[in-house]
Amino acid sequence: MGKILSEGRGEVQEFIDICDMAVGMSRTIGGKIISSERPDHMMVEQWNPIGNVGIISAFNFPNAVYGWNAAIALICGNQLIWKGHETTSLVSIATNRIVVDVLKKNGFNSVATLCQGSGATVGEKMINDKRVPLISFTGSTQVGRRVASVVAGRFGKSILELGGNNASIVMPDADLDLALKGSVFAAVGTCG
Repeated sequence: MGKILSEGRGEVQEFIDICDMAVGMSRTIGGKIISSERPDHMMVEQWNPIGNVGIISAFNFPNAVYGWNAAIALICGNQLIWKGHETTSLVSIATNRIVVDVLKKNGFNSVATLCQGSGATVGEKMINDKRVPLISFTGSTQVGRRVASVVAGRFGKSILELGGNNASIVMPDADLDLALKGSVFAAVGTCG
């Protein structure tokens, strides 16, 4: 997607770090036993996988966004269906191959699927498919509105990270050199 090498390495490290964090979190998803005011009764918190988690990622973080979603979905017992951005399809293919290899080495087959394509065809099928109860979408606010309404219309769940074009507010007492460097990095370094 045009990142400098150190940014690309940083993004891969984010994927690794979220996997480490998720493994730690997986040990805490035990479910609580909660007292009840009714005699001889108790309430139990039970975690259940929802099935297929659809992930539609943007061009500017073609590796890390998938990692953030995949690691958490997997520890909850879900399967993954990923549509990477069409301009970063080689990153998606390479990342998916690594993930699938790791999963296979640990006894899991057909848990992570990549559905790559151009335009909105694959994404439209994913957001309209009732077999994908949760869609995580990262991208523009305009497309995010569509994703949210279509998924809500079929009573699905959505996680949205939209429109990373945020303003920088520079206060009068700010270090202008540092503010300029920070603003340029935020706008160009992450292509937001």
